[in-house]
Amino acid sequence: MDEKRSDANFKDSQELKLVQLSEIQAEEVEWLWYPFIPFGKITLLQGDPGCGKTFLILKLIALLTRGLSLPECKGEPLPPFNVIYQTAEDGIADTIKPRLEQAGADCEKVFVIDESKNPLSFIDARIEKAIIQQKARLLILDPLQAYLGEMVDMNQSNKVRPQFARLAGIAERTGCSIILIGHLNKKEGTKDLYRALGSIDIAAAVRSVLLVTEAMENKGRKVLLQLKNNLAPMCPGIEFELGEAVHFLGYTDIPTETFLKGMEKLQEKSQAEKFNKALKRIPEILSEQSDLRMPSTEIIQRLVDEGIGKRTADKAKKELNILSAKEDNIWYWYLDHPAES
Repeated sequence: MDEKRSDANFKDSQELKLVQLSEIQAEEVEWLWYPFIPFGKITLLQGDPGCGKTFLILKLIALLTRGLSLPECKGEPLPPFNVIYQTAEDGIADTIKPRLEQAGADCEKVFVIDESKNPLSFIDARIEKAIIQQKARLLILDPLQAYLGEMVDMNQSNKVRPQFARLAGIAERTGCSIILIGHLNKKEGTKDLYRALGSIDIAAAVRSVLLVTEAMENKGRKVLLQLKNNLAPMCPGIEFELGEAVHFLGYTDIPTETFLKGMEKLQEKSQAEKFNKALKRIPEILSEQSDLRMPSTEIIQRLVDEGIGKRTADKAKKELNILSAKEDNIWYWYLDHPAES
């Protein structure tokens, strides 16, 4: 194939337009909560399931809809404004509204886009319409994977980027702050600072990445850490307690890197425990079978149900020298002798 293309055969898909930077008016970043959450941008708030992300967000909504000061925030509080909260995990009537009321929110300023007939996604035109109609300054999508769209694989960069570009455009055009709530993944052995569920493009596409985790020296307390910030200097984490209400306790003295190293050590310890459990359970499960064998998919599912991941199961199989063979297009794991009791 000739690498040179003639002008006659080449057609521009779009008209070229160049803009000189001297023609662009510089703008300062506006902040919902400095330096954690900017207006007109996307923020990712992540943490393990049950770590307190939702309680934290609901407390922030309560403060913002009442025009009250946010933790460690200097200057005058923002005037009360409308918020749009979308969740695919908790019931609005029996969970979210009672928690918002308990947190002291003005529920007349909190709106939900009706998804009863049509599920919402990042590229849904209703998001921008709702923000404009209600003049909302904050939109929350919880969890983010529920709103990417059922045909989008979170692990494929080419599918994730256009979705986030669309959402970032909405944030920029409306000036609305968009917070995506995501669970940390369970990638075994990872040392990734983000561990965001899905493609690394998710963490790369947002301007601020926040993490909720356990406070190291104070059991029962949580800490909000900032892992990424493209728009302002990083600041220490903020500790808070969960109870009948969220209580903020000020900045932590422990550096963020220390928290992350502690999380890595806990993860490594957990994986070692799961590996040792797999070493014990695989022979036990196979010995339960009269012929000392089981389809690989079934034994892996048994282990997954017990909290042991497939990668750990495969590693333990190799360590144990468990045999495998294919029969009638089905792979089996089997023992050459019963496990010792």
